[in-house]
Amino acid sequence: MSKNYYEVLGVDKKATSDDIKKAFRKLAQKHHPDKGGDESKFKEITEAYSILSDDKRRREYDSYGQTFPGGNQNAGAGGFDFSGFQNGNIEFDLSDLFEGFGDIFGAGNARGGGRNKRGRDISIDIEVTFKESIQGVTRKVLITKVGTCDICSGSGAKPGTEMKTCETCNGAGRIHETRNSPFGTFASVRNCPTCEGSGKIPKEKCATCQGRGVKKQEEEIKVVIPAGLDSGEMIRMPGLGEAVKGGTSGDLYVKVHVKPHPVFAKHGLNLVMDMPLKLTDALLGTQVTVETVDGKKLEVKVPPMDKTEETLRLKGRGVHIESAQGDLLIRLSVSMPKKLSTKTKKAIEDLKSEGL
Repeated sequence: MSKNYYEVLGVDKKATSDDIKKAFRKLAQKHHPDKGGDESKFKEITEAYSILSDDKRRREYDSYGQTFPGGNQNAGAGGFDFSGFQNGNIEFDLSDLFEGFGDIFGAGNARGGGRNKRGRDISIDIEVTFKESIQGVTRKVLITKVGTCDICSGSGAKPGTEMKTCETCNGAGRIHETRNSPFGTFASVRNCPTCEGSGKIPKEKCATCQGRGVKKQEEEIKVVIPAGLDSGEMIRMPGLGEAVKGGTSGDLYVKVHVKPHPVFAKHGLNLVMDMPLKLTDALLGTQVTVETVDGKKLEVKVPPMDKTEETLRLKGRGVHIESAQGDLLIRLSVSMPKKLSTKTKKAIEDLKSEGL
């Protein structure tokens, strides 16, 4: 059974060229393989569009369906005659066909002057102290990168001079090219290499950046490291990567490395420390002084221990962020004496006689 190209595109037989084009764009966006669509369905709608978008072939299709009179030997799958492609006498304008599919093909809107260029992402490493990672800190770093020229503000023109129409593309920002292939003559559109898609070039180039609009330079960046960040985490700073003329800047990624602390470790929002106790303090309880990460001293009462290892929790003494706060966990353990005096041994023997 022959295909009904009108049904494939979901249009009426009386549909205008614009209706057919709109229907194809909508379906192509939905079924394109790069978007996770069905490849066979995409080929089918592309085939339908190639027939119905050409006035001559559409008239032949409307008159004869998919099979031409006389049993043409060049008929393709389904009986349609593709001899026109093989003879190279059909112009198939890809820029018209795929207009508006920049998000699929990465080429931008062909009629709008090409893809929106984007500068390169860059990354740096920053080392902070444990205290700084807990409380948060602001750092100023000096990096070398490609940035917007501060003399011409990225235009590439000498200050005080005007821009002129690009002669290569006549101000269109794009150039049309045709290529021959076994399937015919294909027309394509790409950004003008002279004006880089802007349609204008400076009458006099900026002496600092040589008309490029960007240059490699040192730049001071302020990096805000939020409280509670773990070692190895990345901070993304949009637009602070490398610049590109006529486009948007890339991003800056900051990888944070936290120096270890001799006493504290961080588990989520909780701070953890180990505290060994003498056997007598563990049995009778005691009071100890704990110095926090920020240098404050806390007097902590330790009750008699029931087990050789216990954890004492101090509420709200951990990491503080806007939406939550952690605790300080003190992991208590009994430190056994290495040597016992005669007096100590006798005291322990007395305890033993009492069943302890």
